Amino acid sequence: MQGKVFIVGAGIGGVAYLTVRAEQVIKNAEIIISDALVDPEILNIAAPQAHCIIAGKRGGQESVKQATINQMLVQYCLEGKQVVRLKSGDPWIFGRSLPEILALQAADCAWELVSGISSAIAAPMLAGIPLTEMATSSCFAVMTGHDLERLPWEAIAEIPTLIILMGTQNLVAILAKLQISKGDNMPVAIVRWCGRRDQQVWTGTIANIQSQLPTESLSPAVIIIGEVVKFREQLTPTNLNFLNFNSLNFNSLNFLKSMPQETLPLQGKRILVTRAASQASQFRDLLIGQGADVIEMPTLAILPPSSWELLDRAIANLHSYHWLILTSANAVEHFFDRLHHAGKDSRSLFALKIAAVGRKTAEVLDRYGIIPDLVPTDFVADSLGDALLDNHFKEQRHQDSLNQDSINQDASCYILNGKKILFPRVQSGGREVLVEQLQENGAVVDAVPAYESGCPAHIDADALAAIQTQQIEAIAFASSKTVKHFCQLLNGVTSSEVWQEWLKDVKIASIGPQTSATCHELLGRVDVEAGEYTLDGLATAIAKLFAVI
Repeated sequence: MQGKVFIVGAGIGGVAYLTVRAEQVIKNAEIIISDALVDPEILNIAAPQAHCIIAGKRGGQESVKQATINQMLVQYCLEGKQVVRLKSGDPWIFGRSLPEILALQAADCAWELVSGISSAIAAPMLAGIPLTEMATSSCFAVMTGHDLERLPWEAIAEIPTLIILMGTQNLVAILAKLQISKGDNMPVAIVRWCGRRDQQVWTGTIANIQSQLPTESLSPAVIIIGEVVKFREQLTPTNLNFLNFNSLNFNSLNFLKSMPQETLPLQGKRILVTRAASQASQFRDLLIGQGADVIEMPTLAILPPSSWELLDRAIANLHSYHWLILTSANAVEHFFDRLHHAGKDSRSLFALKIAAVGRKTAEVLDRYGIIPDLVPTDFVADSLGDALLDNHFKEQRHQDSLNQDSINQDASCYILNGKKILFPRVQSGGREVLVEQLQENGAVVDAVPAYESGCPAHIDADALAAIQTQQIEAIAFASSKTVKHFCQLLNGVTSSEVWQEWLKDVKIASIGPQTSATCHELLGRVDVEAGEYTLDGLATAIAKLFAVI
């Protein structure tokens, strides 16, 4: 394959702020050379086999030289690799992209630029500050605060709104240069870690903003100077009628929490999320949207199976199957990855009926242009067997009616004799009740490994510290395996008696009956179970639990 370098803007935060194109090329990358400020969540969506190199530049810290980065990009591209050069914000806004592109062109390397959301635009928006306004700000300027002597300060003073990136180390000098022309009372806002969970905002004036700030470093931060800063005080959630709060992403809601508003259900509650690192973002966003402070403790590592042989053989013989059963997003993604590996796509499934468990699995299928024929209403895999039998029974009754045969009302006469079912699942097994039920009713079930889910080698240090110091209010479990691996990781740290004591005041939240059973077995209790066995249902159940408390 011919090598290519994608110079990609990572935006301001996690996956929620990536463009669709950026997410696509990151997932397909073989090599990722990332800036230090890129959110680690973004690296989690890369393929497990992708090689990630951190080559960021931070002020006052040792960093990889630009010439070395240029050389790496050229070398990997000439080796035929698909390379992503990942930059915080947008590559063209103080992103040092030009020397890298020139080096690639000189070596006759293919390259593509993928834009990203710049903090220059996003930081004011997330702080509730409009960059333009008819009466007070007809234009704005974006500048770097590194080399102040290169900037035309007399001209800059005439611009209504100023956005200064990388300027907190020179904040005193910047304010001094603007104080005479703009006056002591000119509003100033500083936004640190724009778009992240720990985003912070300080507001004041040229004269007093420094007294509002903490003593530690503010980097990375965006400085906003202009009359538009005053609008932040007016833009409380009550007045933000133009925003649909049901569709706001977690960063917007998290940031609006710092503004006067009604208390959110999980305001001030710290929730531990135990999903796989690559899958935690959706659930985390749901909780943060309810006001929670979320700590992630990955308890699942999603890996390829030890062998693709059985799945490849099944894909080669898709024509022999009647049904394809998919019970998780992992099963969908790994099945279709292997389907594409075989040179096939969704058209190869034209003769198959497809059953999916849950809304999330159906949503992932939709990305591949597939609408499942059957989704059990209970959103649990064990309900799928009943749903399949009921579906088959109705089909047989309909066929008998067309044939004008006598209709036997006994459902047992309409078993799945001879129906061949492909069931890609986790290699370590699972859903045995479903498999047994289908086999007992005459189906031939090929349960083949499509992926493996193991326990991470180490417990996340931040999560462990929060558990040890009893700084969490609830733990959310979305599967039985997350419960088992959670206990396994803590058993590697200390005795069960000790860590069980750490959890004595922590609420245990479960996504459904099977997960609840494992919680009862290993943790001794469940404080709340989702009414609807989905991530949305789990987040709702946790919010209701604390609303009652």
